[in-house]
Amino acid sequence: MPRTTIARVDLDALRHNYTLACQRAGTARAMAVVKADGYGHGIREVARALADLAPKYAVACLEEALAIRDAGLNQPVVLLQGVHQAGDLAECQALTLEPVLHSDTQLAWLTESRHRPRFWLKVNTGMNRLGFRPGELDGVMARLADAGVLPGLLGFVTHLACADDPDSPMTARQTDTFVRATAPWPRLARSLGNSAAHFLPDQPLFDWSRPGIMLYGGSPLIDATGPALGLKPVMTLEAPLLNTRVVRAGESVGYGAGWVASQDGRMGMVAIGYGDGYPRHAGTDTPAAIGGRRIRLIGRVSMDMLAVDLTGVPEARPGDRVELWGPTVGVDEVAACAGTIAYELMTGLTARVPRQYLRRDGGVD
Repeated sequence: MPRTTIARVDLDALRHNYTLACQRAGTARAMAVVKADGYGHGIREVARALADLAPKYAVACLEEALAIRDAGLNQPVVLLQGVHQAGDLAECQALTLEPVLHSDTQLAWLTESRHRPRFWLKVNTGMNRLGFRPGELDGVMARLADAGVLPGLLGFVTHLACADDPDSPMTARQTDTFVRATAPWPRLARSLGNSAAHFLPDQPLFDWSRPGIMLYGGSPLIDATGPALGLKPVMTLEAPLLNTRVVRAGESVGYGAGWVASQDGRMGMVAIGYGDGYPRHAGTDTPAAIGGRRIRLIGRVSMDMLAVDLTGVPEARPGDRVELWGPTVGVDEVAACAGTIAYELMTGLTARVPRQYLRRDGGVD
């Protein structure tokens, strides 16, 4: 019989979070960002759960878009990294995929191809990862017009570097740059808003917003949690308690003997570790929960196990379910203790942890 370490995915919570994104987007429409295997939740299941709500999906690359098509879904899919080779344009055209073009190389592939999918242009407004600088757009548009592909252009995309910090002035600078850069083409769509932008006062989201982490219940803002923003946790990571034992004052627990008991107490071992994607750097005092009661980790996380302090829950027994993150212990809390972000925790869960999907009719898959 397999161990019962599992990630439960609440699809109703996902739908709630998408609906909240739409409400906060105002007049903008929200394309659901389901890249990185639906942020670790399962791209096919996540996309299907949003199929009657989301008019468009966004992913990083072609293989993720193909997973959506394999799930039987027909909404347009935006490829945020564009295409990685010229031959991908044929599939984009055939499957209604919308690549975001960001380089001269990609422009050459498009203008020299007989395949003409609809597409977007990436504008570099200051993040300096991908995209054309504002001063290059006139030349890019002329090049597209000369090649006869300009009618396929849907609009412009940019990405905000510091929207997670409401006090950063960079978001306003990028927004202003984007507005000025795209002003000569007012009939084309514009997309700027990531999850964090949905929560910034008076932040314009233009025509299409791109909610990502907020769909899964994680906070897109520094110094805020998902529940504080009205988001529901979608994933509950659980593992069974393997054993319990008394640890004596002066005894250590785990690799490196880094945690030593200051007094007699009760501890237990939980069947999850960094081999499952639980963060190795989540050390002593990282929260967990049993039966809705918070407990804490002690010592170093191992590949397959971690230790918890059970002194405050004397009734805990082997086989009890331990929540590593979920409704009692927020994923943002665990991420902070591990010195990372919720994005990494969710996407980092390995295939060793099966996903169980809670359906809207109350059943499970």
